Amino acid sequence: MSTASRIFNSALRNASVAKQAGVRLGDHYPKEVVDDIFANALKKQTGVSLKYMLDFGSKPIERQLILSAQFLQNELPVRLAHRVAELENLPYGLSGKPHVLKVRDWYVESFKELRSFTKIRDVSDEQQFTGLLKHIYTRHRNVVPVMAMGVAELKRELASSIGLNDLPDIHQFLDGFYLSRIGIRMLIGQHIALKEPQKENHIGLIDTKCSPGHVCRDAIEDARVICMREKGGAPEVMIYGDPTFTFPYVPSHLHHMVFELVKNSLRAVYDRYEDEDDEPPPIRLVVAEGEEDITIKVSDEGGGIPRSGLPKIWTYLYTTAKSPLDDMDNNDTEGAADGPSVLAGYGYGLPISRLYARYFGGDLAIISMEGYGTDAYLHLNRLGNVQEPLP
Repeated sequence: MSTASRIFNSALRNASVAKQAGVRLGDHYPKEVVDDIFANALKKQTGVSLKYMLDFGSKPIERQLILSAQFLQNELPVRLAHRVAELENLPYGLSGKPHVLKVRDWYVESFKELRSFTKIRDVSDEQQFTGLLKHIYTRHRNVVPVMAMGVAELKRELASSIGLNDLPDIHQFLDGFYLSRIGIRMLIGQHIALKEPQKENHIGLIDTKCSPGHVCRDAIEDARVICMREKGGAPEVMIYGDPTFTFPYVPSHLHHMVFELVKNSLRAVYDRYEDEDDEPPPIRLVVAEGEEDITIKVSDEGGGIPRSGLPKIWTYLYTTAKSPLDDMDNNDTEGAADGPSVLAGYGYGLPISRLYARYFGGDLAIISMEGYGTDAYLHLNRLGNVQEPLP
């Protein structure tokens, strides 16, 4: 079913409920704004590849930056409008949750600001537009935890009658929504980074000589610090692979994914061997270089996951750790963020890590041996020629 059909069918199911609640877009925004949003939501989104970002940003001269700003001025309202249309028409009353409304309104405000900005023609326009992009980037920084609070509220309401596992349309929406968010933040972040003094071997956010070994070491150190803080100890992690190998990638994305995988393994191994006299077996991280993919395998002996439980690990808000959402006040979203350490207990770590991998044409797979341990395979597309998967 197409996105337009899903939106239409969902709208029919939810229109009467939302109308009674007074939370429709038309209740809060002028008709011309609402019409403009839905007109843009019907337009096709334009995907770009990692290779395109590298080629385009290799010489960030004034003309290139103006072209980049012009592309974003046209593309971002379309992407935001697609998400607003979906947020407006979610099933099970999710659209009317206060936190979901807050996220929707952030997207609407950013859409309005982008649409009202003067047509970009010269360097001065581009500089002002970059200032607007920075403002939008900051506004949207808490989208993940705030949306998580809205979904958590729905989960609590439905817990007695239906499990969240039985809501595939909610999961399909969240996958698409968060994948789109990764893309929006990548495009904005890349443009902003091209304006700043370039780090060595960097083109914007992309490190042309990204060392998976170096990034993995940093992610392991961060994950072990958190494990030490929460558990009082942390198993060792061994790295295998060519330490000199590099390839073009976004280090922050890679760190996010490896951190999540190692964090899960550390917790599983620590819990399994907590009462043992012997030292727990080390976690093994292997970096393999292929012609198409770079594959990172994280292997542990933490006892594994029952086969029946494997689908749950990709379920939003499934977590074996205590969720920070339980203690967060409904209005306490200003201090939240979307960094990996903050997201550790939302149950969003694995599904969002898989989205980060898929964004540039990779993937994430988990194979478990109950009673022994788990292997996670993180595949990263080496060629960089895969366009963004746009929901």
